[in-house]
Amino acid sequence: MSFLSIEELKELVEQQQGLCVSIYMPTAQLSSETQQNSVRFKNLIRQAEAEIENYESRPTDVGQFLQPATDLDKDEFWQDQNAGLALFIAEGFFRFYRVPIEMIELVVVSDRFHLKPLIPLLSRDDRFYILTLGQRDVRLLEGNRYGMTREIEIEGLPKSMDEALQYDETAKDEQRRQGAGAGRAALQSGGSYHGQGGERENVKEDLLQYFHLVDKALHDFLHNRHAPLILAGVNYLLPIYHEANTYNFIVEEGIQHNTKQQTLQELHAEAWAIVEPQFEADQQKAIDYYHESIATGKGSNNLDEVIQGAFYGRVEQLFVPVGVQKWGHFDPNSMELEIHKDAQPGDEDLLNAAAIQTIFHGGTVYAVEPEKVPDDAPVAAVFRY
Repeated sequence: MSFLSIEELKELVEQQQGLCVSIYMPTAQLSSETQQNSVRFKNLIRQAEAEIENYESRPTDVGQFLQPATDLDKDEFWQDQNAGLALFIAEGFFRFYRVPIEMIELVVVSDRFHLKPLIPLLSRDDRFYILTLGQRDVRLLEGNRYGMTREIEIEGLPKSMDEALQYDETAKDEQRRQGAGAGRAALQSGGSYHGQGGERENVKEDLLQYFHLVDKALHDFLHNRHAPLILAGVNYLLPIYHEANTYNFIVEEGIQHNTKQQTLQELHAEAWAIVEPQFEADQQKAIDYYHESIATGKGSNNLDEVIQGAFYGRVEQLFVPVGVQKWGHFDPNSMELEIHKDAQPGDEDLLNAAAIQTIFHGGTVYAVEPEKVPDDAPVAAVFRY
């Protein structure tokens, strides 16, 4: 499997019954280099075996415990990879994800899964959507800086203009009445006819009604979201959709050509070139906001305060360093926090926990290189209150 959703993350977080093994590795994708994957994988499995042997509540048969993972080690499996691989093993539980991030080799044996390397895939700081527009096809895609992550199924989204207008003639007539005057005059330039026995008038008018129905279907999904929405389609469709749009974060610049023959990688490259400057500016705004919040007492780079705030849903935005662990244990009931220099039985990476809790409570996580955390701090947060 390759797609990791918030729901999948919650399932991994809730899988805390006994021993949990997390394995991360980079993976070669060229067929001439995929043999390296098997060698690296075997080494990490041996490392996991050694760490399990030192674990207090280890299974009686370590090989059998790891068997679901070792069963993957076949040539055909390694031929179909992304930039990285993440595996999670517990008693009666196994998941793996091909991910578009080149992972650092890592094995963590603990009472819970180690998930922080995946946070960049789930944080909302670089998520965007592409709406591909066509008279016979509409799709909503989700992506981030690493690639397109999924196609989103939207209930009620029209499959084509013919289908939408055939089954909603009443709404179409109402829209035409509402569009009289200035709206109608704007649509009549360059008119043409759709051609079903003269039943439909100006194509632009039909397109506007069609896109009103598309926008209506997208409303429930996009409601309360703030990610950029990029339109993709032949250039005359995009301004018509802008007229119908009610989503506040639509991007003015779109992908102005037919994208049907493009791969997802090609589509992502065009979209990312459009939104990357916006994300860079947004992250700088987030850093400025953090500094303002520190000055007003609503920000902190104290690990104790940030951990407690994350568990209680107070963290609005969080900067957390990738590749860094802070081991310890936090009891949200007693509010007792223990931090250890090295991992001890029952410990978890507290930075990992803070990031996950922030995401679960609707906050934004910026998983950045350690030197990019504001104030060169181990962690940085802005509180809601």
